[in-house]
Amino acid sequence: MTETAEAELRRELWGQIRARHPRFREAVMADAQITARYRGERHEFRSPLDAAVQLVRLAWTSDAFLAQVLYRAKARLQALGLPLVPRLLHRLAMAHSQVSIGDPVVMQPGIYIIHGQVVIDGLVEIGPGTVIAPFVTIGLRAGDVQGATIEANVSIGTGAKVIGGVRIGEGATVGANAVVVDDVSPGATVVGAPAKPANVI
Repeated sequence: MTETAEAELRRELWGQIRARHPRFREAVMADAQITARYRGERHEFRSPLDAAVQLVRLAWTSDAFLAQVLYRAKARLQALGLPLVPRLLHRLAMAHSQVSIGDPVVMQPGIYIIHGQVVIDGLVEIGPGTVIAPFVTIGLRAGDVQGATIEANVSIGTGAKVIGGVRIGEGATVGANAVVVDDVSPGATVVGAPAKPANVI
């Protein structure tokens, strides 16, 4: 394959990834609602002004929520083809919250990241309703850019590692400090390193 063909293929791949990112406003509103709900706060916004006030409040009180907003803005600006500002937003999220969400990661609207210290990278897709605890890594196997597919309403416990192109089924729970290297069935709870269903341990 020629360099020109490789460059064209790369552009096409990035275009497909960026086309799958949700719109900024939709995603941030859904993230705010799930964040407020899990924090035991009012999560029904009464008006656009009320929603804006609640977004600012959550960004002020939750380091991880601010990082999510920065990631959403980064993804949107990259989709629009802006080169520099997305990198600055990414650096700001890492400096402020120690949250690093890679460029090819697609997070559906309505994700709750509890606190900072989270790394997500590779060709990863995360479904709505997913809860991600601190010190979680969703990463790659060496030499392979395919990351995890995490379906809706998954809970990933503190310190867990999800490695490689695994699929975590809808409603599954990954226990604290588990190391997931194989697929997880919908609704299952896995624990340990390597992670196994809780009823097998």
